[in-house]
Amino acid sequence: MTRMTRSSGGKGSEMGFGVASWNILFLHLLLIQLAHGREFTSDNYLRLPSSNIGDEMEDDFSAQRTVESEEHEKEDKGHFQAHSLSHMDHTDPNIMVFFTMNDLNVGKTMPIYFPKNDPSPTPPRLLPRDEASSIPFSSKELPNLLKFFSFSQDSPQGRAMEDTLRQCENRPIKGENKFCATSLESMLDFTREAFGLEVDFSVVTTTYLTNLSTSFQNYTILEVPKEILAPKMVACHTMPYPYAVYYCHYQESENKVYKILLGGETGDKVEAVAVCHMDTSQWSRNHVSFQVLKIKPGTLPVCHFFPAENLVWIPTSE
Repeated sequence: MTRMTRSSGGKGSEMGFGVASWNILFLHLLLIQLAHGREFTSDNYLRLPSSNIGDEMEDDFSAQRTVESEEHEKEDKGHFQAHSLSHMDHTDPNIMVFFTMNDLNVGKTMPIYFPKNDPSPTPPRLLPRDEASSIPFSSKELPNLLKFFSFSQDSPQGRAMEDTLRQCENRPIKGENKFCATSLESMLDFTREAFGLEVDFSVVTTTYLTNLSTSFQNYTILEVPKEILAPKMVACHTMPYPYAVYYCHYQESENKVYKILLGGETGDKVEAVAVCHMDTSQWSRNHVSFQVLKIKPGTLPVCHFFPAENLVWIPTSE
């Protein structure tokens, strides 16, 4: 857990954090990106739960499957079809991250998708604020952006860029605040505004304790889940884009954050960060989580695991 503390500096310390903490966080995020190389793909199922995301989910998954390599898709689908998923009858393993609080028991086994580490692609890098600010980030500028990054509009990368810009521009639902951070500085600014200028905060992430042998398998809860007590949280999800973009958001309604030790059937181990959204009454009825869990908005809390490269910011109690 990387902790951010206030500095006592004057004008030169407007970010509100000490130099040492700043450098530690940069190293933390860079290690996450380098250790968990990710393809230029989308994980819209975790960008909860803005605007019409549920209505667009089918298009998003189609685009994601197009971008993913055929070998990766065959591996996951083959493993997926080899298991009985009881009430979860979907055929895309990428959406198998949702569960309910009734599942938070030692010995509970469930199929979970964690993106496997792939060091071969060059991961998108975090840009400094000045550099990120010099590049337009708007769907109106998409034709120019595609030329700038040398992607055609019909290419998988071009469609992923269009989807990212659209999701970032969608209006938040009632009680939600959202922001797409194109630099570390802007991410920290948004988080600081969420918690208050005088509040220290830290970041927690999912950790792969072993090199995952497969992206999708049955996992068993090995220990009693540990709740991380926090009055508010900010979740930041990676977005498919030529450089690193994080979709950050928080809700005014109650959320619970957990660390859960999981053991895979292949021997893999994951210390997973999970969040349970206690009030889903404002979510789109078409959100994929309701389809997976076969529940309706506002009936039960919806929980989900975070991939390793996603971030959860929480206030730090003294």
